[in-house]
Amino acid sequence: MSTRAWALFASVSVIWGMPYLFIKIAVDEISPSVVAWSRLAIAAAVLLPVAWKLGALSGLRERWRTIAVFAAVEMAVPWPLIGYGEVHVSSSLTAILIAAVPLFVALLATRFDHAERPTPTRLTGMLIGIAGVVALVGIDIGGQGDELLGAVAILFSAFLYAVGPMIVKRRLSDVDPIGPVAASLGVATLLVTPFALADVPESVPSADTLASVAVLGLFCSALAFLFFFRLIAEIGPGRATVITYVNPVVALALGVAVLDESVTAGVVVGLLLILAGSWLSTDGRVPPGLAALADRARGRPRARGSEAPG
Repeated sequence: MSTRAWALFASVSVIWGMPYLFIKIAVDEISPSVVAWSRLAIAAAVLLPVAWKLGALSGLRERWRTIAVFAAVEMAVPWPLIGYGEVHVSSSLTAILIAAVPLFVALLATRFDHAERPTPTRLTGMLIGIAGVVALVGIDIGGQGDELLGAVAILFSAFLYAVGPMIVKRRLSDVDPIGPVAASLGVATLLVTPFALADVPESVPSADTLASVAVLGLFCSALAFLFFFRLIAEIGPGRATVITYVNPVVALALGVAVLDESVTAGVVVGLLLILAGSWLSTDGRVPPGLAALADRARGRPRARGSEAPG
């Protein structure tokens, strides 16, 4: 990996570990629907012109139904739900629960992707990951009704995040990804608008809240997507997806450092089990890029064509 690739990898890992901190700050003052709408609108205003200039929006008109469904399951529904969840639970707990996305992907693949058959390793990973979720919810939340409801909202968002890539794989894999993402941000903005209008704040939010919303829209959405697409182009999708395992660690560190959130036994056990389960649920495969780096470190040449493109 080049220096630029490492810089992109570090940037995306940190940027996508940050949203939960800023969502937590923002929902303390304004409603989750307004936070989500503001983030969507800012990101759409940045990415739509970029996609238009690159010609990435061409050919999407006949796929408007697919774009609308993707916008709903990947943005318009989960982003307000995550905000609602963070009204009741910590930002670090939110990030760890969202880290269960690969578990849901593996679970859905066993039903909807016949190429992904449930191997013993994958099933073991799912069980371990579920145990991590149970540890988080059981030890950290217990029987506290509001917090339990918030955790359920976040887990449902993680499930929706797992549905999104399947839509892309089946219906949008043949187009430049920045086009569908930019279009989906625009559609999601429209979908969330009625709910945001119903919760317009009565007074101007504080500077901290406005800054948090701006960071969510500009950095955690628009810039993050641009960096992620560039990262995929640089190193291929196999190595790029390693950020999944870095994001919750970044979010946990930020929650502790900035918001004084505590690291409990449930958090530690849940994080380790969910990450281990997520890895095993993909059959415990080492991402191609990491395998290549490990072999080079040992002085063993990789087989031709075994590395991810880039």
